[in-house]
Amino acid sequence: VEQQNFEIRKDVLKYDDVLNRQRKVIYGERRKVLEGADLHEQIREMVDEVVAGYAAGETADGYPEEWDLEKLWRAFPQLFPIGLTIGELIDEAGGEEAGLTREFITEAVIADAQAAYERREEEFTSEVMRELERRVVLSVLDRKWREHLYEMDYLREGIGLRGYGQRDPLIEYQREGYDMFGAMMEGIKEESVGNLFNLVVQVQENPIVEETAASNGASAAAAPVDTPPVTSQPPRSASLAQGTPVAPGAPG
Repeated sequence: VEQQNFEIRKDVLKYDDVLNRQRKVIYGERRKVLEGADLHEQIREMVDEVVAGYAAGETADGYPEEWDLEKLWRAFPQLFPIGLTIGELIDEAGGEEAGLTREFITEAVIADAQAAYERREEEFTSEVMRELERRVVLSVLDRKWREHLYEMDYLREGIGLRGYGQRDPLIEYQREGYDMFGAMMEGIKEESVGNLFNLVVQVQENPIVEETAASNGASAAAAPVDTPPVTSQPPRSASLAQGTPVAPGAPG
């Protein structure tokens, strides 16, 4: 009986280890955000990866003439305000749709997305954008991680049934847990990028705080706050597609 209980406890630890490894990645990334890390380059990389993922999804198969570019161009505005048109893209490729390649489309749209992000930063200033990046990433991480924990619990509850199909439940749990974690991380990237482009941001400029001087009863105006407060409203776009690692907030 003791040996049997030992084996059960050992299996439980193996299941827990899967989630613990994921938690280390998530909490490590989250700690960087909370400590005020500059996420600018990381966001730029996210933009590249998400745009490339969109392009790959519509250009993976077939010939350029068979690609549904109209569908792809309808999807891009959910991510960022694309300025490049299909006609301009074809002209740059030599005037023929057959001259298009996945790499050419990806590079052209990435350049357009990065230019759009630079314009957004010019609109709000670098200081505000750095703060917005941290807030958006942290919010998305926290929510996605909570959702992932629920999904992992659900997976674990039913994973024992895999044994009836002559499959090792632990190996199946590790494999599917890894796939789910990867999908969560891609979703974090995609939703973070979409929010950074589409959130309606209100910046309160030069707030003045009046305080009463205790010594002489006179009132003095405090100096403007170094970092303008940033408030955000829901994204303008209705939905975002789904998608890989950064870090969450609720302990799991």
